[in-house]
Amino acid sequence: MKVSEYIKKGLKNRVEDIPEGYELLGTAKEGVHKVECYIKKEGDKIIDAKYISSKRCKKLMAVADLVCEKIKGQEIGKITIDDKEILSFFSEEKEKDKLQNRLNIVKKALGV
Repeated sequence: MKVSEYIKKGLKNRVEDIPEGYELLGTAKEGVHKVECYIKKEGDKIIDAKYISSKRCKKLMAVADLVCEKIKGQEIGKITIDDKEILSFFSEEKEKDKLQNRLNIVKKALGV
């Protein structure tokens, strides 16, 4: 899928402000790119995840949105992200190095 197609379908996890009842999991910044990840949890389990990011980079927004979907149901402190799975989801996208970079920024915000 292309990043632009993913965004057209709608970003389910992007928010403009810190959602009520969520706590900051982490933040990461590289150059003009910034992402903050927020989670809602029950015990040690992540039941929902949202993010705030700069709007300049569509790749960052799409990757962060997909990663938020993937961490739902995972345990805090045991979050795993499969780079190959995320990158293959956006297999039609050019500039794979930029895609990997944006994924690395999101992972840094998650502490993985």
